[in-house]
Amino acid sequence: MSVSDAELFAHAREARARAYAPYSKFPVGAALACDDGTILTAANVENASYGLSMCAERSAIFAAVAAGHTAFAAIAIAGPDGVTVPPCGACRQVLVEFAPQLRVSYQAGSSFVTTTIDALLPATFVFP
Repeated sequence: MSVSDAELFAHAREARARAYAPYSKFPVGAALACDDGTILTAANVENASYGLSMCAERSAIFAAVAAGHTAFAAIAIAGPDGVTVPPCGACRQVLVEFAPQLRVSYQAGSSFVTTTIDALLPATFVFP
């Protein structure tokens, strides 16, 4: 079962509404499509100690792995309307760990861009 980028992005927007972002006021939602058709959503969660905050993308991956999923087809990321929100560097590294060809859709102004994680992170860290 394949999910469209538009459908996945709609799930990401719904997840964004559950973000906990009292400090940055920058809510982000992510929707992760597993290879088996499961869609998991997550939102960013901030903490007063900023380094303890977690991005929506990594929250989605970690929740998926905790639920037994390790094969992923696509992820969509939605931030505040009109703002471009590609995954950050840390999220890119976590995503490429599980799916080097992962399809990534993210908000870019008033539309969205679809690419792959290996295009966003061409020189990935690989453990020897």
